[in-house]
Amino acid sequence: MIRNRLLSIASAILVWALAVSFYLLSFYAPILDNSEQQGNVVLALAIIPSACLGTYLFYRKGQMKPSALATTFVAIAAVLDILVTVPVFVIPAGGTYSEFFKDPMFYFIVVEFYCVVLFYGNHLTKTLKA
Repeated sequence: MIRNRLLSIASAILVWALAVSFYLLSFYAPILDNSEQQGNVVLALAIIPSACLGTYLFYRKGQMKPSALATTFVAIAAVLDILVTVPVFVIPAGGTYSEFFKDPMFYFIVVEFYCVVLFYGNHLTKTLKA
């Protein structure tokens, strides 16, 4: 039980780190005039393979209901956003906690993240049982 929880947290941290990396890297290749919007688009796309990788790595060694894993991933990402993303990246760029957590795109990405982990986790658990 504790091993599964620690493994799920480690997988969640990996996914968060990948997602933040893709978001930050998006600023080095300006395609859209609005760099914030571009970062959000890149993040929304990058969260899919990142979440699948984290889910896959978790299920190689761990067992947990996909809904619990998805909730863990989202909760860990939110905590890391509070502790790292906002103070290290958002506030120095002139943003605030309030702006970050009021952005509708944040909630779109949270729902997307949860759904990807849930659906891919359901797929993997069915595949592993077969």
